[in-house]
Amino acid sequence: MFKLYGFCVSNYYNMVKLALLEKGLPFEEVTFAPTQTPESLAISPRGKVPVLGVEAGYINETAIILEYLEQTQEGKPLLPGDPFERAQVLAIAKEIELYIELPGRACYGEAFFGVSLPEAIKEKTRTELLLGFAALGRHGKFAPYVAGDSLSIADLYFLYSVPLACAVGQKLFGIDLLADMPQAKALLERLEQNPHAQKIAADKDAAMPAFLAMIAAKK
Repeated sequence: MFKLYGFCVSNYYNMVKLALLEKGLPFEEVTFAPTQTPESLAISPRGKVPVLGVEAGYINETAIILEYLEQTQEGKPLLPGDPFERAQVLAIAKEIELYIELPGRACYGEAFFGVSLPEAIKEKTRTELLLGFAALGRHGKFAPYVAGDSLSIADLYFLYSVPLACAVGQKLFGIDLLADMPQAKALLERLEQNPHAQKIAADKDAAMPAFLAMIAAKK
């Protein structure tokens, strides 16, 4: 049985968790905080989450874990068989990560935890988010899923990155980053109704008080 190391508030952890649930793969969740202790670094070279424990050892980095599951496991496919279409899904997923998730993350401190950030960082995030969402609008199909007519890895990144970035846009800049993308808004609503996504959301809500307490203790 797989072991999924991480914590339920992590969006990257939840991407892998949704993939495992959608594929119907049995797994055990192991609470694992991102630290630089020797014990953590023995499992995750950078001390980050998620990590997938398999018979041969540990696999880190979300994109690599997801591709490993596609290559080795049965169940619902989350990547197309056609090489070109597969490349399109992976490209959109990478674009969401690089141009939406990471710029938004730079401002999570102020948007969600009351930490004041320099205006230069916020302005950079604002610019990058506008460019990133424009790219998503050009590359995404939303027919009805991000990359076509079936759930894919691109949707995992979309579901667990875009709402956070949108919250940053709204809270810090008063911008609705999906204002010109009604199909994307509709897809978010659809994905949020997925029973597995709802279970993940419930687990996240249950874990949030302890997570916020941990953040407050570090201040």
